[in-house]
Amino acid sequence: MRIAIVSDAWRPQINGVVRTLETVIGELRALGHTVTCIGPNRFRTIPCPTYPEIRLAINAPWRMKRELEPFQPQAIHIATEGPLGMAARRYCLKRSLPFTTAYHTRFPEYIHARTRIPVALTYAMLRRFHRPSRGVMVATRSIRRDLEARGFTEIKDWSRGVDTELFQPRPDAQLEGKSPIWLYVGRVAVEKNIETFLKLDLPGTRYVVGDGPQLSELRRSYPDVRFTGAKTGDDLARHYAAADVFVFPSRTDTFGLVLLEALASGVPVAAYPVPGPRDVLNGSKAGVLDECLQNAAIAALCISRRKCRDHALKFSWRNCAQQFFDNLSPFAEPVAEAASTRHRAVAE
Repeated sequence: MRIAIVSDAWRPQINGVVRTLETVIGELRALGHTVTCIGPNRFRTIPCPTYPEIRLAINAPWRMKRELEPFQPQAIHIATEGPLGMAARRYCLKRSLPFTTAYHTRFPEYIHARTRIPVALTYAMLRRFHRPSRGVMVATRSIRRDLEARGFTEIKDWSRGVDTELFQPRPDAQLEGKSPIWLYVGRVAVEKNIETFLKLDLPGTRYVVGDGPQLSELRRSYPDVRFTGAKTGDDLARHYAAADVFVFPSRTDTFGLVLLEALASGVPVAAYPVPGPRDVLNGSKAGVLDECLQNAAIAALCISRRKCRDHALKFSWRNCAQQFFDNLSPFAEPVAEAASTRHRAVAE
């Protein structure tokens, strides 16, 4: 099948949405499908207000047809609710084409944290965006229940996976500083609640791996914390494996792919008992959930690395990709109105 994925989150961004899409696309291709991702790199962009690392497409309404039709998709998935997502939605509705969407991020809570816009208003906008979708894909049952309670329909399960070959225990991995090593990996932004982690009264050394709009501010405020910037590949995997506990202070993530990466590395998790951590751990005792994050972090030191690794091995990217494929809503005939336009079949 020829599958077009439209996403405002794409390379060179580094986040859970991009990693999920990259990996799922690779798995779908391995299964014999032809997949392209239409991201901001194909458009003229401007920096996102308050988050300049993210680029927003400004000519999407005029270019979306030129990007989609040469590929001749047989199914369209809209991954995000940004300018590209809105342009793809408009394109599909105008032509009565079925499409699926995904709810990756708690945008209402994030926007409220930055602008104080009421959460109810943003959820109303998201309900309108997703209403025509043939399937709103969500990562966890907790998010499914939350969206159903808010009036969303056509919700479909789409779990996540983890690369257990890259992320695995590495006995030789070390980080500078006194033990224990407490680690956070992810965007350095206000909605991630990182400052709560940095204020905890914990022995040893704290590491924050990632970039984001709050990085400079937190570096100035917490000079004793090791801020490494973004890490990828083997370098990232070694940071995970060298940690004693992975501390996840976010209360708003829909899943938390980094939780699986830490667990696959044999590192126990300390987090709040909220959707995301609650769904990933799922009673496994591979981490500690507590409204007192400090108590959770200290208690997590006693969890065996083997227990963490064993739980992570239950999550497969191949199953994730197959679930995604099964959720799609294919067309009766592929879109091919612009056959003379240059063919762009490879995600860039």
